[in-house]
Amino acid sequence: MDEREWLADRFEADRTRLRAVAYRMLGSVSEADDAVQEAWLRLGRSNTAAVENLSGWLTTVVARVALDMLRARASRREEPLGVHIPEPVLSRADQLDPEHEALLADSVGLALLVVLETLNPAERLAFVLHDMFAVPFDEIAPILDRSPAAARQLASRARRRVQAAAPAPDTDVARQREVVDAFLAAAREGDFDALLAVLHPDVLLRVDRGPLPLGASREVRGAEAVIEQAITFARLAAFARPALVNGVAGFVVARGDRTLAVAGFTVTDGRIVEIDLLADPARLREIQWR
Repeated sequence: MDEREWLADRFEADRTRLRAVAYRMLGSVSEADDAVQEAWLRLGRSNTAAVENLSGWLTTVVARVALDMLRARASRREEPLGVHIPEPVLSRADQLDPEHEALLADSVGLALLVVLETLNPAERLAFVLHDMFAVPFDEIAPILDRSPAAARQLASRARRRVQAAAPAPDTDVARQREVVDAFLAAAREGDFDALLAVLHPDVLLRVDRGPLPLGASREVRGAEAVIEQAITFARLAAFARPALVNGVAGFVVARGDRTLAVAGFTVTDGRIVEIDLLADPARLREIQWR
């Protein structure tokens, strides 16, 4: 085996983990794949003879690429205004795709990704690499051009925000499905009391319909306020298909081959605490669903 083949084999062995790093950094599967591909190109142009830990080197490269992409978004003002739900990863309701299972290890639900979107690029990188992939701060610091102590502070600040804003979901997917199905049934029937029974009093609904029309994307807080949106869910529920959305119970709304919406749920202690509804037609066209 020549060196090029050896590097290719090593890269393929690390690809799944590298995609997982990039997805947590970017909140987009397609952009994560772009970042991983760029890492492969950089590997081909680099002299790695003196690299003792190739996996660590590749992780650093992907992190640098993702950091540049995040900063480019901001400089081009590509960050959407208002509510923005990251790109969901969809699987069949009865079985998580093995590739998705690796990508979503550590329960990277939509609620967590939404919070990660609120971090600045440096905070996000420090938190993702250290808290999710156990990369030492001594290795994170050079990526950010900061000291290890400063990198530690960035991760700590990000961690506090994540812990305060991202609820921990129940781990039993079958129980999650029961709660989501009960919600859909109650929405179809317009059953106010049944909806109250499955919604946490402080439930948060995020609706991302895209940049236009202005004001269509919004956040709604509180069980009664969410129930006021029940007519929307009643209409969607008629076409809802059970799915795993980022590894937890949710649904996809589709007519024929056209995807109309994706809903992810965060269920904690048997009640829905967050609902993330993506209904942006342009972005839905890019999401793979089978």
